[in-house]
Amino acid sequence: MEDKKLTFIMYPWYAMGHLTAFLHLSNKLAHRGHKIFYLHPAKTISKLEKFNLYPQLINFKSFTVPHVEGLPLGAETTSDIPIFNQDLLCQALDLTKPKIDSLIQEIKPHFILYDFAYWVPSVARKYGVKSIHYCSITPSSVGYLMRGEQPTTEPEMMEPPPGFPVNSSIKLHKYEARLIAALHSIGKDSSGSGTATVSFTQRLLLAFQDGDAIAFKTTREIEGPYCDFVENKFKKPVVLAGPVLPEPTETSNTEENWSKWLEQFDEKSVIFCAFGSECKLKKDQFQELVLGLELTGVPFFAALKPPFEAETIEEALPEGFKERTQGKGIVHSGWVEQQLMLSHPSVGCFVTHCGGNSLSEAMINECQLVLVPNFGDQFVNARLFGGDLKVGVEVERDEENGFFTREGVCKAIKLVMNDESNEEGSNIRANRAKWREFLLSKGLEDSYIDAFVQKLQTVL
Repeated sequence: MEDKKLTFIMYPWYAMGHLTAFLHLSNKLAHRGHKIFYLHPAKTISKLEKFNLYPQLINFKSFTVPHVEGLPLGAETTSDIPIFNQDLLCQALDLTKPKIDSLIQEIKPHFILYDFAYWVPSVARKYGVKSIHYCSITPSSVGYLMRGEQPTTEPEMMEPPPGFPVNSSIKLHKYEARLIAALHSIGKDSSGSGTATVSFTQRLLLAFQDGDAIAFKTTREIEGPYCDFVENKFKKPVVLAGPVLPEPTETSNTEENWSKWLEQFDEKSVIFCAFGSECKLKKDQFQELVLGLELTGVPFFAALKPPFEAETIEEALPEGFKERTQGKGIVHSGWVEQQLMLSHPSVGCFVTHCGGNSLSEAMINECQLVLVPNFGDQFVNARLFGGDLKVGVEVERDEENGFFTREGVCKAIKLVMNDESNEEGSNIRANRAKWREFLLSKGLEDSYIDAFVQKLQTVL
């Protein structure tokens, strides 16, 4: 049984974080000789190809994302559209159903791993293929946020659901609960085209309820009680893939320029701030953030998208900011290889929007964590890492509107970076070191991936 080589189809949602998460897992499986057919939107190939470490076993299959009325022409991933238009991209995903059907029929894999394509299990069953919901968000987020088909009210979202682990630090603030309630109702109305659409919440619930198992990228040590809660809630086996650490990537030429820039500073003295490929702030919050970085007096590199009310980073920067930070502060809107930045010896602090991939990349590096969650599951991630694990500090915000100030940003950074700082800072740094050591401990990842494959064999 052990040596049976398996064949997988991977069909992730069209967001870079999901696409890379599925590809990292594909690498771990290919390393053990399993065969992968990895489906991706055509234009994402340039960003994904370099992460394929086993091209002889991981077969990229590109496709054109079907066009849906209202979707900008050529839009392929969530970074091409505003967050509240994601239901249109979901509709495009649903139009690929016939293509996936014929592919499953042709390849006859043992498993297909999916996330937002909630109809995959019904298609897979026709051909005797097992479907696994590989969830890109954490068990704690799924347990807290997935309540039921009816949109949940703001006060309800502020409290954990019944039966949620008692020792959890996870709760939502008022403004976060409001955003989540809005997210739950995305796509509720029919588009007027005569085709009824599923709401975002229904889509996710169906995706969890219909597959043969639910898989997560996490460990029992970090999220055991939440895994049990999810297993209980959906009455499905929960399979853990472990930390699924990304392999170190090769340096590209553009990165070398930033390495040279970073090298002029002392070890662990630079702040790296990055909010992922999708997060856009409002202009006033963008300015508070960069002014907070300036206020620390420490060198910084910020990789951010221009805020909502501006076309470019240049026009969004506060007056005089560029002149004042010349030589020791950079705000950059282009693509940055985050893993390389985080592992650079000069980087001592990471200011993050708490996306799942960003946090797992950060956890295996030595930089301290400052948490500024922006949307969705990022709020839960911030409580998990800042509250349960105590490995970082959240920037203080206004309970009503979620507004943070430059002083708040500066205070949080100084708390974790400053060695002579108070006891709280010392405890956070000690916890950071302890969890990093655990995640990098010899054999941990291998034992999780081996157990993952074994558990899938039993699902067969």
